[in-house]
Amino acid sequence: MTYGFLDTIATDANKAIQAQWGSLDYFAGFSGDRKFDRFSPDIAEFIAQRDTVFIATVSENGWPYVQHRGGPPGFVKVLDDRTLAFADYRGNQQYLSAGNIASGGRAALIMVDFVRRRRLKILAKAELREIEDDAALLAQVIDTSYNAKVERVMLLHLEAYDLNCPQHIVRRFSQDEVAERTRLLEERVALLEQENAALRGT
Repeated sequence: MTYGFLDTIATDANKAIQAQWGSLDYFAGFSGDRKFDRFSPDIAEFIAQRDTVFIATVSENGWPYVQHRGGPPGFVKVLDDRTLAFADYRGNQQYLSAGNIASGGRAALIMVDFVRRRRLKILAKAELREIEDDAALLAQVIDTSYNAKVERVMLLHLEAYDLNCPQHIVRRFSQDEVAERTRLLEERVALLEQENAALRGT
C-alpha cells in the first residue's frame, strides 16, 4: 500500500470508518516511505503500456463524474517524474470532465493491467492546454496515426499514487495480446508438425 496516497486522500470520515472496521491502526502504524509523489521507472513503464484510463472529476454541484479515455498503448505520456499528458480527442462534446477540471482542477485516475492483474491509482492536479498555445507540448503527445481530432491537451501533475493488489481483478486480454499469444502457439504447432513429419520420414 502506498501510504502517501492515503495521507493525501483520507479524511476524518474515512478514518472513522477505518477505526470502526478495524484497519486504522494498520495504516497509522506504517513507518516506511510515505511520499510516492514521483513516478518511478517501473511505474512510468506501467503507464507507457496502457491503452485505457478512467478519469474521475467532481462538478461544482458535488457530483462525481468518471470518463474513459483510450488510445494506442502509451497514449498517456510521462513527461517527467511528476507529470503526465495526453491529447484530448473530440468525443460527445459534453465537456463534463473539462468543465470540472476548469472549476476544480483535481482528478483521480485508474489504470489497469488486466493481464498481470495490477491496478494503478493516481491523484493529480489537472489542467487543460489549448493546442494553439503550446505546439511543443502537442508534438510530445499527439499520435499522427490515430484518426481523431485533437481538441486540447490534458496535463496531470502528480500528487500521489497507489499501485494496489490484484484481488478481484478479472484477467482480460486485448485483441493484440490475443493475437500475439496465438502467433506463438501457431509457431509452436508448425515446429511440432515439422518434427513429426521428419520422424515419419525416417
